[in-house]
Amino acid sequence: MLQRQTQTATFWRDQFEVAPDDLDFTYNLLLDAQAPRTLSDLSIALISEYVRKEDAKIQSELSKGELYQPRNHYEVGQKLVFPAMDFAVAEIVEVRTGQNPEHGEFKVISAKFADSDRVREFAAELASSHQLNNVNGDDFLSEDALLSPDEIYTLYQDEIDESILYALEESERSEDFVEVNGNWMLKDMLVDVHVGYLNIAEALIEVAGKPLGVKELMAELELDANVSEAMQVLSMNHALSQDDRFDQVNVGAEKKWFLKRLEPADALEAPIILRPTQPIYNRALLSVELLQVEWELDDEWGESSLSSELPAIVPSTSLTLTYPHRRCGTLPLNGRTRNFFPVAEQGRSLITFIDGRWGTHIPGWVSHEGRYVTGLAKWMEDHALPVGAYLTLERTNNANEIVIDYRTRRAKREWAPTATADLDHLRLRFEMTKVMVACEYDEHLIVAESEPNATAQLRLLLNQNRIELTQIVDRLVPELVKLDPRGTVHAKSVYSAANMLRRCAPGPVFFALISNRRFQDVGGGFFALS
Repeated sequence: MLQRQTQTATFWRDQFEVAPDDLDFTYNLLLDAQAPRTLSDLSIALISEYVRKEDAKIQSELSKGELYQPRNHYEVGQKLVFPAMDFAVAEIVEVRTGQNPEHGEFKVISAKFADSDRVREFAAELASSHQLNNVNGDDFLSEDALLSPDEIYTLYQDEIDESILYALEESERSEDFVEVNGNWMLKDMLVDVHVGYLNIAEALIEVAGKPLGVKELMAELELDANVSEAMQVLSMNHALSQDDRFDQVNVGAEKKWFLKRLEPADALEAPIILRPTQPIYNRALLSVELLQVEWELDDEWGESSLSSELPAIVPSTSLTLTYPHRRCGTLPLNGRTRNFFPVAEQGRSLITFIDGRWGTHIPGWVSHEGRYVTGLAKWMEDHALPVGAYLTLERTNNANEIVIDYRTRRAKREWAPTATADLDHLRLRFEMTKVMVACEYDEHLIVAESEPNATAQLRLLLNQNRIELTQIVDRLVPELVKLDPRGTVHAKSVYSAANMLRRCAPGPVFFALISNRRFQDVGGGFFALS
């Protein structure tokens, strides 16, 4: 059976583009429904329309003449339909005897096509087999061998959605359509929510001091009673989303509205020190030992993190506190922690930490795009946690509450590499000093600093002067090696120190180590000066 256009990957992946007629169809679909539709609903409906139009075209063309099949006898003046040529119609203008010993006796017909003066020749009365002899008009209209619109959408969802979404958002008619929480509707379907209602909503949230659901807000408003509650909710959500004062956040399984000015700055925008740089590097050069160290670090921006995600049934997990997260009072959303927090592709979720020592409740904000959870700066300060501290997370009966703790031990002063910013030479200088530690920690990750503000200034200068990560590592390793009597430094220590100056996953740091001829890999994750 010849394949129809809508049944091919080439059409949906390479040729499909939403036309003005398609937007008219979508507009009328929403107008008739008088209800919102998801992007998937709109996509499947449009695919169905393409299939319907294709069926109608085939029926129309088949009615204009006999379906061409090489085995049949044809006469001059007869009209034929050619399925292999997009159902083009042609009139037979000549019939002659064919000459080809392989096929025996047969005829050659000359056909003049209606849309041009071109004449083409085809075989007729052909005794040998040909695939077109196995096709009849009913085959083209039979649904048994065709992919359904749902099946087409499953196969080519990304390409179809992308094309339709672009048209809804960027075309000349984009102002006709609005999207609210994944639902599309006509702008004219929305209830008018004027600024007075939004001002009341702002006051209600401020008095409550916590996010409120849209129905909680609507209880104090008087929207158009002639419109269904579902449409009132969508209209209110849309109006709130268009006002910069409001932010939709996830609270448990619900989406609620909060005021941006009441949210921590670190929740609204990732601190600079948490924003990763992702330099290009040759990952194939990393040794098995370094890949193992990378997996142990489980950096949220590392390439090994995504493959090590813990299942949601695990009751507790542990992680090490790295310099960027210690400085910002945040936790990473990595393979070990991600499933302990709400999951979303973007936006923010409000959760509650419970201090495992004192039982204090601490509000936390999950930044899904930034891959971190903020809100723990005071907690870390209160417990004097160092970089490298082992932290634990434990689930509770409430999915929105997480117990956070650390592995305690008797407090004592420990030697730790302490950094001082050398602003003149754009580098960190290190020396060993004693710091008070009252928890278990990773001795390769622990690092301190004499002046955090000076370190921050050095970070800025390095960026302004476009100092590459390879240069940063080149300057750090000699400083760290001199602190060890054996004249070595662990790859974790280099990663920890490098992240004081440039937020980066382990892979590029380790590449800068192993590709530098000044450094020698002595095994066990340790490096020495050559």
